[in-house]
Amino acid sequence: MISVLVVEDEEITAEANRVYVERVPGFEVAGVVRSGGEALRFLRGRPVDLVLLDLYLPDMHGLEVVRAVRAGGLMCDVIAVTSARDLAMVRSSVALGISQYLLKPFTYATLLEKLTRYARFKEEAGLAIGQGDVDRVLSALRGSSDLPKGLAKDTLDAVAARLRRHPEGLAAQAVADAVGVSRVTARRYLEHLVELGVAAREPRYGGVGRPELLYRIPMES
Repeated sequence: MISVLVVEDEEITAEANRVYVERVPGFEVAGVVRSGGEALRFLRGRPVDLVLLDLYLPDMHGLEVVRAVRAGGLMCDVIAVTSARDLAMVRSSVALGISQYLLKPFTYATLLEKLTRYARFKEEAGLAIGQGDVDRVLSALRGSSDLPKGLAKDTLDAVAARLRRHPEGLAAQAVADAVGVSRVTARRYLEHLVELGVAAREPRYGGVGRPELLYRIPMES
């Protein structure tokens, strides 16, 4: 079994994360803690394979927890959890060796995909005979460099470029018209950018009925 420490200060979210992890075959929750200090004390007393770590904790930032873990020689992998769509934060996380990144709010299906990749990574880990072995293990952890089925890199680049030209945000239909794809297809690309943390999704109110969703890329991205 792959042991997981859940680090989350919000009680309801912590319980939801615990239940999610327990539902995944091959995983067990070793503990649930509410602060960075508790997490470090737990890990010093009971090593785990994986930490599901909220980055915004009441006593310290999650990245400080990871730095302390690395400095203390504690061997565990980390999946960072945050509601912040900040690319600088993502880069810092990667630099510290955080293996994967989850944006709140996430569904069970999203966590299942991350944990499945991690389990595959653990299975693949071993002696690397050649470059192919290294590439295979990294691919198992982070997923293939290929886009999800049905998405093309050129179109994704075109969608992202269109959003950058309109910092005020665009609706899916406007992106579809500009890029030359259907509204449904444009929304798939836009949602993929949101999942990556590159773009943000915002409701625009004004008319009768449901608000229109606008997608935008922050200027610093």
